[in-house]
Parts: sequence; structure tokens; C-alpha cells
Amino acid sequence: MMRLYSRIRQVLTRSTFSVIFLLSIVGVIFLSTVSPAQLPSVGQVEPPLSTRGAEIIDARKRLVLLRGVNWFGMETETQAPHGLWARDYKEMLAQMKSLGYNVIRLPYSVQALRGTEISGVNFAIGSNKELQGKKPIEVMDAVIQEAGRQGLMILLDSHRLNNQQIPELWYGDGFTEEDWIGTWTMLAERYKNQPNVIGADLKNEPHGKASWGTGDRATDWRLAAERAGEAILKITPNWLIVVEGVENNVSGQQLKQHWMGGNLEGVRRFPVRVSVKNRIVYSPHEYGAGVFNQPWFSAIDFPRNMRVRWEKGFFYIARQQIAPIFVGEFGGRQIDQTSKEGIWQRQFVQFLKENRLGFAYWSWNPNSQDTGGVLLDDWTRIDQPKQELLNQLLPAQAMQATR
Repeated sequence: MMRLYSRIRQVLTRSTFSVIFLLSIVGVIFLSTVSPAQLPSVGQVEPPLSTRGAEIIDARKRLVLLRGVNWFGMETETQAPHGLWARDYKEMLAQMKSLGYNVIRLPYSVQALRGTEISGVNFAIGSNKELQGKKPIEVMDAVIQEAGRQGLMILLDSHRLNNQQIPELWYGDGFTEEDWIGTWTMLAERYKNQPNVIGADLKNEPHGKASWGTGDRATDWRLAAERAGEAILKITPNWLIVVEGVENNVSGQQLKQHWMGGNLEGVRRFPVRVSVKNRIVYSPHEYGAGVFNQPWFSAIDFPRNMRVRWEKGFFYIARQQIAPIFVGEFGGRQIDQTSKEGIWQRQFVQFLKENRLGFAYWSWNPNSQDTGGVLLDDWTRIDQPKQELLNQLLPAQAMQATR
């Protein structure tokens, strides 16, 4: 994300690594209740993950709830995760784990992964010295491997093509569809034996001309997702294929407007099809009035209208057992009970809790201009009121650790 909505249009072996990962990863086994305090305090997630109706399950068929954060930077001109000018990257990962998160949505740009240099890293700080001289893709290697050692899963996110902006489509800004899919197949080959890499979020926030179900090869995001998904699954059939929505251009859509990437109404008639069963996860993004004061925040029935929007926009997919829903981004600065953004954010957390939906909060970083982050500006202290709200979605032992 990291934009204002005004152009918000903006290696280890598998056998060795699996032992470490299985001993350390924190997961959740769903029960009939939704209270974090009543969930098992610790469970093991055994990769690979797959889907079963509206659920994500592990290799032993145990239900898994992904609870994560977005840690951005590799899609920007630094070509490395942000905050490493202030913190040891291993300490950053350990803090995420200690708070109860179990997955990182890791944005990147195609341009960055072709790059040769990183910036914005203080190599004098702790383990950051290990990153000196590394290319961006090698920094990604290091973050992924350390995340696995600490029991954190990784969802790769093709956030941008260049380092400046989010394109409407999966091509543009000097890059082709072949560049986009080729980057995905490179990553699939590179990380196919890295068990904590659980999947591919194919493209961040399709919008503008992007359509769904039109059959137009140039704009139909559903068809492009199928092409990319198939290419990835030929190399690593165990990955989840995470597909975001579009903004508009869905025939018969019930809601007039959506967030970028938030319109999954087309799945009802035109689901994404791939040859490997039980791999598709749909991923809306959801924000409040602090990002952009959308018309629905000023409606006379706000906030009651929000649940109707969520049902029509994406939640019907889970309710009808079509596929799981993973909210790839949501967040905001306000969590109070009077501002539009605060009311929205509290309502959405409650909605996620009631329906046991996975999520990745935007963002871990404090330097997201329109949302802030879990961390404060010193990149060390936690935004306690915000984290206490998110604790409703996290394991009981993590809730105790943050008090």
C-alpha cells in the first residue's frame, strides 16, 4: 500500500529446514469457539498448506489461521525491507513472533529482484552485517530463512513492477506479462524447498482497467491469475495461490464501488481455475476513511452497512464454501470509538474474529503514511492501543506478552 488513495492508484535443504520449522512454527487449530483465550496456546503447522472449502489446512489436515503483518520495503527504492536502518532484522522478526503473528506478507517489486544493490540498511547493527554486499534477492533469502528458523511463514507478494507505483494491471511500467510470470517462476524454483514459504499473492491491488470475467486477455485479471498460477504450480504444486480482486469492471456487480483489489464479486460466476486442486485463496483489501473517505463511510446507515458490503464484496466466497478468504491488507491510524476510521477498524476486527478469517495487517512498518503501523516511529516500541485491538485476533499467550 504505502500511498494516499488519491493515487493510492499508486539456501537450506528441505529435510533440514523442515525439522527446524516444525519444531518452532506457531499455528492455530480451529475449535467451534472463536475466543483467542480458548484456542490452543501452541500448535504446530506442518507444511504444505492447502484448502478445504473455506478453510486452510496443513499436511495433517489440521485447520490453520494465518495471522500476519505486511513488512514492506522490497518494493521500494531501498530494495530491502524498511527499518533496517534502525533495527537488527533478526530482532524485528523475533518481535513479530513474540506478539503472536505467524505469517509475513512480504512485498517485492520485479525491478528490485533484478537489482544488484540495497540501501537503507545500517550494517553496523547486529545481524545486519550479514546483509552487507548482498543483492536484493539475497536479502530476501536471508529474511525468509531467518523467518523459518523463528517459526514464521512467508507469503510472497508481487506488489509492484517498478519501485515507484502500483500498476493497474499485471504488466506496464516497462514490464511485460512475461516479466511478471517469469519473476514468479524464478521465485517458485528458488523457494520450492523452503517450507515456510507458503504461497504467492499474485498481484497487489488490480484496479483501473482490470476486469473480471470479461474474457479480454488484456484486462481480465481472473484469466491472468490462472496463467500465473499454473506456471507457479508446475514448479511448486504445494504453494497456495492467493488471488486479489479488482476495483470495478465486473458484470452484474452489486456494489457500485470498491477498494482497489477489493472487488471479488466476480468469483461467484467466474472462479479462478487451476489444475492443482485446493490451492486457491481469495484475498480482499479493506481500509477505513483515514485512507480515503469512501461514500459508504458517510452513508446514513454507517456502520451497519459495512457487513452488507463485506458479505457482497467477498465474504460470500467463504460462506458458500467456495474457497478461503485471507485479508491481505487492512489497517488504519485510528482505533477510537468515535472517528469513522476507528469505528470501521473495530467493526472489521470483530468481523474477522467472528468469522475466523486470516489476515495480514498493514502494516508492521510505522512509515506507511496513511495507516501508520504496529511499530511506532522508533521502529522498536509497539503502538500499544492498536496492538491491544489486534490481540483479539491473536493467541492468548501473545496477549499476555504485550501487557
